[in-house]
Amino acid sequence: MGLLNRYAETLSELGSFVLPAPLKDMRVGLFNTTLAKELALPEPLMQSQSLLDWLHSPVTPLTQRAFAQKYGGHQFGQWNPELGDGRGLLLAEVIDLNAQPQDLHLKGAGPTPYSRHADGRAVLRSTLREYIGAEALHYLGIPSSRSLCLFTSADTIYRERAETGAMMIRTAPSHIRFGHFEYYFYASQTDKLQRLLDFTIEHHFAECKEATNPYAALLGAVVRRTARLVALWQTHGFVHGVMNTDNMSIHGITFDYGPFAFLDSYESGAVFNHSDHQGRYAFNQQPGIALWNLNALAHAFSGHCSVDEIKAALSTFEPNFISQYQHLMLSRMGLETSEQEQSLALMQSWLQILETENQDYTYNFRHLALADVSCIPCPFRDTFVDREKLDTWWESYRQLRLVREDEPQLLSLNPAVIPRTHLLQQAIELAEKGDFSLSEALLEATSTPFDTKWDIHPFSKPPSSSTHTSLSCSS
Repeated sequence: MGLLNRYAETLSELGSFVLPAPLKDMRVGLFNTTLAKELALPEPLMQSQSLLDWLHSPVTPLTQRAFAQKYGGHQFGQWNPELGDGRGLLLAEVIDLNAQPQDLHLKGAGPTPYSRHADGRAVLRSTLREYIGAEALHYLGIPSSRSLCLFTSADTIYRERAETGAMMIRTAPSHIRFGHFEYYFYASQTDKLQRLLDFTIEHHFAECKEATNPYAALLGAVVRRTARLVALWQTHGFVHGVMNTDNMSIHGITFDYGPFAFLDSYESGAVFNHSDHQGRYAFNQQPGIALWNLNALAHAFSGHCSVDEIKAALSTFEPNFISQYQHLMLSRMGLETSEQEQSLALMQSWLQILETENQDYTYNFRHLALADVSCIPCPFRDTFVDREKLDTWWESYRQLRLVREDEPQLLSLNPAVIPRTHLLQQAIELAEKGDFSLSEALLEATSTPFDTKWDIHPFSKPPSSSTHTSLSCSS
């Protein structure tokens, strides 16, 4: 059938086999045909109804070896060993059209040994947010898990309120988290840690095998991938919301979507997670938290790497992050990297103007990309309060900006549409009534986010209110 499950078969003692527990009257809400083709799924799984039928049977290749992984994690800086797949199951693994492994993972699958007295379920609200958010990040060029299908149901699930039960199947190169390595390190289960490390290198980081110390090479690769990921987050104004180490992927992809959001008005210290009272995971804290998490991961490598090797790997994060973030931001603004000092000063001034004026982040970067730099004064000055300050900045900017022929390139770096929180909420409210039309429209728009046809579409407009919404961790 073309379905594998190498993690469960090779590392069966690192989790538990669990049958999925279907919801009542499950129905297909969304199905990603494009992704299904990219995954080269077996023919029975290319149809959403067939996929749903397979989930209802305990003897299909998709369910009979479903596996819940055990791991731990630092949550808000505190170690918690009592974690694991509490409602998710690794169904299978496929080899996609690019000859790369991809997990099929079912979210909301029911209780597992790691549910910690929870119901093992997921609600439509959070599931739909993840489905659309993950696809949007992918098409923005930000590494992410992907969304294959979403199922709704007649079951009622209780969180802060009664909500509709849902499931989704997502894909990722693997579901190995920082917290996997941490758990077996702190539990002093050295044999299991060894096997996990070797499995990870063998199946996912084969380029590390020939290094003098493959484990140090693995750590270094994870550091570099994470630096790249966070640079992209910061460039596009993405706030993950809950960067616990159990939510960090070794592949450097956006993973475990919870109270995530894109910035509307630019607020450098924006916090969207209503449980994050201290602002630990604020927008401007994400690079530092990523390094903190990498330090936590590095402890698990201490039996396989020298102190110098660990320091060397971790020391690459900051220069990698800074260089990539600066390059991405200057490219978005059409500024010469060869004039870096002056360009960076202009970038910082632009961000300060946006924050002081409570201006929308994505919308104004798009306007900057569309702007004719031959114009004096700034062509979009009327939307700003301190126009004199903007005009002064604009004069410096237009002199440094690349020639006008760069417009197509700038438009390809500055999206017209992102999955804004208020749009996701509208989609959720309709989906809870059985109407996925707005969800499908958002998926279509965010799959071509740089297309100029969206510049006049309501999806491209900022919300009417500039205050951001606090989002729940419950899902």
